[in-house]
Amino acid sequence: MPQNLLDFDVAQLTAWFAEQGEKPFRARQVLRWIYKSGEADFEAMSDLAVSLRNKMKQLACIQVPEVIHQELATDGTRKWLLDVHTGNAVETVYIPEADRGTLCVSTQAGCALNCSFCSTGKQGFNRNLSVSEIIGQLWWANHQLGKNAEGNWPISNVVMMGMGEPLLNYEHSVAALRLMLDDHVYGLSRRRVTLSTSGIVPGIDRLREECPVALAVSLHAPNDKLRDQLVPINQKYPLKELLAACTRYLEKAPRDFITFEYVLLDGVNDSVAQARELVRLVADVPCKFNLIPFNPFPQSGYRCSNTNAIARFREVLMESGIVVTTRKTRGADIQAACGQLAGLVQDKTRRTLLKPLQLYEVRQ
Repeated sequence: MPQNLLDFDVAQLTAWFAEQGEKPFRARQVLRWIYKSGEADFEAMSDLAVSLRNKMKQLACIQVPEVIHQELATDGTRKWLLDVHTGNAVETVYIPEADRGTLCVSTQAGCALNCSFCSTGKQGFNRNLSVSEIIGQLWWANHQLGKNAEGNWPISNVVMMGMGEPLLNYEHSVAALRLMLDDHVYGLSRRRVTLSTSGIVPGIDRLREECPVALAVSLHAPNDKLRDQLVPINQKYPLKELLAACTRYLEKAPRDFITFEYVLLDGVNDSVAQARELVRLVADVPCKFNLIPFNPFPQSGYRCSNTNAIARFREVLMESGIVVTTRKTRGADIQAACGQLAGLVQDKTRRTLLKPLQLYEVRQ
């Protein structure tokens, strides 16, 4: 079977070319063709020798997930449903703004963590995505959208906030991150690439040492009792351990703060008293908060906090000196907003077979 070159990071592709008896610089040439030019046809790579192009046609391929369905929201948000085989599909969302284009990518088919307010978690978990399935989302979206008038790809920011927990697919997620950051590939700034985690403490520590990017942590509760219910992984990595890991992460992070994501659920985690408790909880962690109005989905059992409750909650945080943003809901009319991504997951049983102590050992 031909080797999909999108499964290689820079070092791996260089080693692969060496195995074929080729010089290391060939890897950089091919990377520029694949990612900077968006080229998938080896024959079009005109600065490669004909003999090398013929060899690559025999040994390699450039294959990205195929699109099953795509939707365009009234606000310009785009959502693609991508086939990742074995009956599974994942969702990728592009959010255009005046000063940036952000792509939200998935890292797993489904999710094992079963956060109670998240549609993705209700789909169960099937498997980790490969490197090509992760970076292929960015390749496809850029290719689909086309370069702008200045000849640049439209996607300037990437957030690993789609389906799945990226730190439970650590090796493949980090390989994809390295491709995004490499100057021969997309050359994105570490400040413009964000990994969102529900709080896998060993993964946070490892990411700090190996590939620090902007970090977002799904917090959603001011105490362990409530977070145990909303984010079950908290039973394995409680708040004290999680916040300590966040503080350690800042030693090497590209930004001088952690972003805490907080979905506001009516009557559950949105009171003034809970906001004050939250202020005390994060007092020693340089941070900003991204408040997220809950995006409903069928049988969720939750309602979005009303406008006044959100305003009061925000005011308490801001009065303490915390920077707060309230996320503008984008793509809700095509179920592309935060917490709404569902995709298609063939085997929905594996989540129930995973105990909290096993979660960090999830593999393909």
